[in-house]
Amino acid sequence: MIKKRMFLLLGILMFIAAAGAQAETRFGVRAGASIDPNQFHFGGHMVSAPLLANLTFRPNLEIGVGSGITTLAANFEVAYGIPIPKRDLAFYIGAGPALNIYRIGASRVQDGSTDAGGGFNILVGIERPNGLMGEIKVGMIDSPEFKFTIGYTF
Repeated sequence: MIKKRMFLLLGILMFIAAAGAQAETRFGVRAGASIDPNQFHFGGHMVSAPLLANLTFRPNLEIGVGSGITTLAANFEVAYGIPIPKRDLAFYIGAGPALNIYRIGASRVQDGSTDAGGGFNILVGIERPNGLMGEIKVGMIDSPEFKFTIGYTF
């Protein structure tokens, strides 16, 4: 019951953030790999209209699978974009808190355990507007230690 309420609250927060910046809000898909836990992850992201010059809200939701663990990561990150002159590219750097839910050791024959914890991420990436993106993320506390992600923003 608590998990359902957390997911509902996260969904409402993401919807409110998107509604406030509806004109320039973009959405995308992402996938990649993480270390500690060693997993493949996939999910979706949102990029808000600029909150300030070059500063955007970039929440994302990722599901990780592997190492006998299933991870649900809700990341609430803010990033500062650094345009590359004469190129249709931009670097970005950012950080933000995360909520991570881990389901450990569940199978058809045995129940697993569930653990939830907060984390914090620092990230750097490169992107094309309305196109491909690549991102490296370093996590602290209960976040995966390292993530490499590629994605596409529509």
